Amino acid sequence: MVLAQPSPVPGPEDPGGRGEDFGKSSPVGFLVLVIFFIAVAFLIRSMTKHLKRVPATFDPPAEPERKPAQDS
Repeated sequence: MVLAQPSPVPGPEDPGGRGEDFGKSSPVGFLVLVIFFIAVAFLIRSMTKHLKRVPATFDPPAEPERKPAQDS
């Protein structure tokens, strides 16, 4: 039988997992973030190009009225 045990309360020497490196990012993480921002910028640029090509309406163009042919 397995019993659930509560996790031990952190003492003063362990302030809740906030060690010396808490909150610091690595250069690899920064590089990944910069690459994501560049990719999003290209995606936004591509989206605006595509949206400019979309017609204002998708309704078929109205046919001009024709005058009845006159018999000679």
